[in-house]
Amino acid sequence: MIPRLYSSRFVLRQPEMGDAEDIARYLNDFDVAGNLARVPFPYRLSDARAWLRTRTPNLPVGETNFTIELPGEGFAGHVGFHRGPKGPIFGYWLGRPFWNRGIMTEAASASLDWFFATTNAPVVYSGVFYFNAASLAVQNKLGFTETGRSSLLCLARGAEVEHIDTELTQSVWKARTP
Repeated sequence: MIPRLYSSRFVLRQPEMGDAEDIARYLNDFDVAGNLARVPFPYRLSDARAWLRTRTPNLPVGETNFTIELPGEGFAGHVGFHRGPKGPIFGYWLGRPFWNRGIMTEAASASLDWFFATTNAPVVYSGVFYFNAASLAVQNKLGFTETGRSSLLCLARGAEVEHIDTELTQSVWKARTP
């Protein structure tokens, strides 16, 4: 069962079918979708519904996603994990109205606290496309380190794009000073 995680600013909860319209609206913005590897553009309501059908409560920790819900504002974005070739991959996005408010750093921190407390995974992987300085800044604040560069398919752009690969070890996460 996916827990609810609370902060003074938001709730992280299991994605629900009722989120489909918000997901479709915010991901059908190229400035959002164009920063993500696995999101097509245009992004339709049917895409959101298809993805939500895969979000069951019994998924392994390494495949868990959280909806970011702000009191009084509602759905803001997602943060979560999926399987990668080397181990769990951490990903996230916010709808444009929620950018530059510190929401993602806080939501990412809460989800990483939960992840490392729930698993014995020694590392979680992530990264950003080379032009996404804001997302790289979030990762730097969280303690991710750059491990190299690769080329990654961006569905929204329909092209391979230079990707800055990052990772965060459990030992670095637990040693940080919040």
